Amino acid sequence: MEKNNSHFFYVLECADKSYYAGYTNNVEKRVATHNAGKGAKYTKARGPVECIYVEAFDTKQEAMRAEYAFKQLTRMQKTKYMGRDKS
Repeated sequence: MEKNNSHFFYVLECADKSYYAGYTNNVEKRVATHNAGKGAKYTKARGPVECIYVEAFDTKQEAMRAEYAFKQLTRMQKTKYMGRDKS
């Protein structure tokens, strides 16, 4: 049985203000890996990154489903989803 809330969907804001979404089971370690230039090709070229949104899930499948759905949104929709819209 998997531990509750041990799976996370996270969003990073890169130095160029773009967003990067991902899945992890340890947010702090994953952000450190991205900032060390070893996380993903996308963030390696756009660091440093800052974690601006985290959502916890009971299963890896749920977290990855949320990540996929987020990636289908427009920039405006992503900003609204995270509660960062100014309107």
